[in-house]
Amino acid sequence: MKSADIRELAGGLGFELAGVAPALPSGDRARYQRWAEAGFAGEMRYLTDGRAELRNDPRSLLASARSVICVGKLYNAPWPYSTRFHDEERAWISRYAWGGDYHRLMRRGLERMGASLAARLGPELEWRACVDTAPLLERSYARQAGLGWIGKNTCLINQQSGSWFFLGELLVSVEIEPDSPPPDRCGTCRRCIDACPTAAIVPEPEGGYAIVSRRCISYFTIELRGAVPEQMRPGIGRHIFGCDICQDVCPWNGSATVTAEPAFQPLHAAPPLARLAEIGEEEFRGLFRESPVSRARYAGFLRNVAVAMGNSGRGEFRGALGKLAQSGDAVVAEHAQWALGRLEGAGPAQGTNMKSCGL
Repeated sequence: MKSADIRELAGGLGFELAGVAPALPSGDRARYQRWAEAGFAGEMRYLTDGRAELRNDPRSLLASARSVICVGKLYNAPWPYSTRFHDEERAWISRYAWGGDYHRLMRRGLERMGASLAARLGPELEWRACVDTAPLLERSYARQAGLGWIGKNTCLINQQSGSWFFLGELLVSVEIEPDSPPPDRCGTCRRCIDACPTAAIVPEPEGGYAIVSRRCISYFTIELRGAVPEQMRPGIGRHIFGCDICQDVCPWNGSATVTAEPAFQPLHAAPPLARLAEIGEEEFRGLFRESPVSRARYAGFLRNVAVAMGNSGRGEFRGALGKLAQSGDAVVAEHAQWALGRLEGAGPAQGTNMKSCGL
């Protein structure tokens, strides 16, 4: 079987990108270990504990694996980038979380691919589907499979489609003709580095660039449990879940392909901050049950809303922040009190009144 056959199969299953890499230890495993040892993972212990060693070799996930089929699913929606949106009344949610949870959709497609390959090659074929929760250096294998190069912002960038796509892998016990990695086309561009409000993209001593999670807005608003370092809060702006700035400014996303996938159409893009501050825990669970936003958890969500309100410059948020400052959750209360301090002396401001999806 050739990689062209895999691309044809993947396209029929709704994946816009596909390629094949050998199921061998990744050449990036030493780089990943240095990143972890430098403390760049922050409190994301699942990246540095015993599961870290599993990432060294895909055969730790499927002993019989001989090939890694890598696929990409576009999620870019026809809405403005965060760098072109300036309504201080509204929060900002990362583009990948505007629609439903991509894990289920990606896994269903990969499982259908595995079943299709088994029907062609015989029931003795062994396979395993992986989405981003599996301990696999998926960007490294996707690069090896020809889906794109790893940019300075550490995202996988495809020359035709940009970086707005989810990744998934199918480990298979058959050898398939592999693809080749494309050249790095970032050149001397520094837009992502210069645009990051918290200076999270840093050069590595051995060459290349890395994300310091302890400076990253996505880490603060999604992964971090507890207090956000006070010196980092102003740089978060009105982001309440994730951050796309380093992708929004990337030239390769200037004409990125827009998805027609119904599951990725915007439901939660720029919801009103005042509305979010009023949401109870049960309503939060119901509203974001099928969304990646649920990963922030309710207390983390309110913490993020408080920070965003404090960074908005809008005095009318004092009332909502006063209520959050009385929260029984100490972290939420402290961040609301900080936000009130940020708004001291602020008067009402005028927003751009952009129509929002959801809420």
